[in-house]
Amino acid sequence: MKFIDLHCDTLMKTMEKGSSIRLLENDRTSVDFKRMKEGESLAQFFAVFLPSQEMMLEYVGRVVEDDEYIDTLVNTLKREIDENSHMISLAGSHSDLVENEKKGRMSAVLTIEDGRSVQGSLEKLRSYYDMGIRLISLTWNFENCFGYPNSDDRNIMEKGLKSFGKEGIQYMNDLGMIIDVSHLSDGGFLDVAKISKKPFVASHSNAREISPHKRNLTDQMIRILGEKGGVAGINFAPHFLQPDTTTDRSTVELMVRHLNHMKNVGGEDVVALGSDFDGIGGELEVDSIERMPMIFAALEKDGWSQGQIEKLAYRNALRVIGESMK
Repeated sequence: MKFIDLHCDTLMKTMEKGSSIRLLENDRTSVDFKRMKEGESLAQFFAVFLPSQEMMLEYVGRVVEDDEYIDTLVNTLKREIDENSHMISLAGSHSDLVENEKKGRMSAVLTIEDGRSVQGSLEKLRSYYDMGIRLISLTWNFENCFGYPNSDDRNIMEKGLKSFGKEGIQYMNDLGMIIDVSHLSDGGFLDVAKISKKPFVASHSNAREISPHKRNLTDQMIRILGEKGGVAGINFAPHFLQPDTTTDRSTVELMVRHLNHMKNVGGEDVVALGSDFDGIGGELEVDSIERMPMIFAALEKDGWSQGQIEKLAYRNALRVIGESMK
């Protein structure tokens, strides 16, 4: 079963102190090109995650300015793709992805996690698009020019998009850049739903009804996302799957439970994959990209039809790509 994964943090690992990680093959990440091929990946969304200064010091050894950091990781992915062009190509549009598949190649899609580096500039959004970025997670865990993050503080959680955030959403629609609401406040989610003319995504978020972590989606959000034609990518992180958010074990059984809930609430067109590989820890039953078929087998055993599994695996994400990414 081919599949599209809407989020991994693998590029971050290539910046670690003393790292010699190559994306073709390595034993230190959950995603590499060879294991993608083994698992039958159609496309992988590679995030340029922007860490805090403390995190940057811890794993890079120095603070790197956001644009230098983005340039470095984007160029790393492009270089690795050039060196392995027989098996993978960059995709900037739906037609690119389709053409890559026809040629027997997987696709890589570039994203940014945390829109802080945009700094309230539409010109910077355009420059990122020209660089190849095709999705931006508006926030991470801190306030930025777009708006506010998910939070245990109800006042923050209810805040919507800032003025630039509303303008930026419209411009991203015009550019053909997918809007990602994972990590965004509830109020920000509702603003995106009102403003965006195109489907948007929660690239790596689960159901809050099952796991009460604030990073997850309420049933209202899942319904709205479905009504807007968007998708939510199931996140493999234990804290977003478990009813007890302190438990450190991620299982396929829990993924099936969340997927059934999201499908029942928002419809079978709202579910997708967003592993968060290489950005999560804990005891992971599905701990590497080539093991993705374990989920499809479990869903088949649970009674999902082949068509429903295909929608989860790639058809829903591919539809959003076609409607939202030029």
